[in-house]
Amino acid sequence: MSTAKKVLNKDYYFIAGLPRSGSTLLCNILAQNPRFHTTSTSGIMDVMFGVRNQWDKLVEFKATPNPEGKIRVLRGIIESYYSDVDKPVIFDKCRGWLSLLGMIEEVMGHKAKVIVPVRDLRDVLSSFEKLWRESAKTTQIAQEGADYFGFQTVQGRTENWLKVDQPVGLAYNRITDALQRGYADRMMLVDFNDMTSNPKETFKSIYQFLGEQPFEHDFDNVKQVTWENDAVHGFVGLHNIRSKVEPLASSWQKVLGPFAEKYGEMNFWKNKK
Repeated sequence: MSTAKKVLNKDYYFIAGLPRSGSTLLCNILAQNPRFHTTSTSGIMDVMFGVRNQWDKLVEFKATPNPEGKIRVLRGIIESYYSDVDKPVIFDKCRGWLSLLGMIEEVMGHKAKVIVPVRDLRDVLSSFEKLWRESAKTTQIAQEGADYFGFQTVQGRTENWLKVDQPVGLAYNRITDALQRGYADRMMLVDFNDMTSNPKETFKSIYQFLGEQPFEHDFDNVKQVTWENDAVHGFVGLHNIRSKVEPLASSWQKVLGPFAEKYGEMNFWKNKK
């Protein structure tokens, strides 16, 4: 890794955690700071991932390797993509960043800082179940089409979301793997309940983790500035937020039932407290 303190024109932070854990809310609160640019779910990581993967498959680069050139190209991708943003700080939201921390640190020339939203796994799964029930009135999502018989029960649908190639399982595995690989000092786990119950203290801690100057956020009037076409995911309102930050009551007992109790053991960030 380069020893340069700063090789990019802007400061980059990353948001990568569990789905249904407040990442969209987090981004829109951070966007109140005039120095910050926050994104909806970003695809720039996948572009960089693709270039990294294809580079060494090209016969020309096999014949004349140029690893320094590869890093410059990867750096140029993220720099060019955000070159039209007139703010000095970028928050790029994509759950895949935790699997590519080594790459982005090589590109940036220093350690990354990642905000990792988390939430009781049972409430995450309950949220997906509620989204499915609403969408199923008029639409069949891709996961149901691929596993129709598994989707006939609450337990089957819950187990589907936890598969290694599905949103909850994949995100959870990326978090635990990043910790196992020694990246804990780059990560700040932000519990959804903490953020919604005590946002002022939570964001004070976030700013301290980032090393940014404190900013007074308005948690009663959060304007949504990031938008996504949720139809591509098969759900309506997947990334809509409430304007006022306030806690949500846990609903997994009612929505999922007793079988989901076992997933509480996976909440390692809670169980260590």
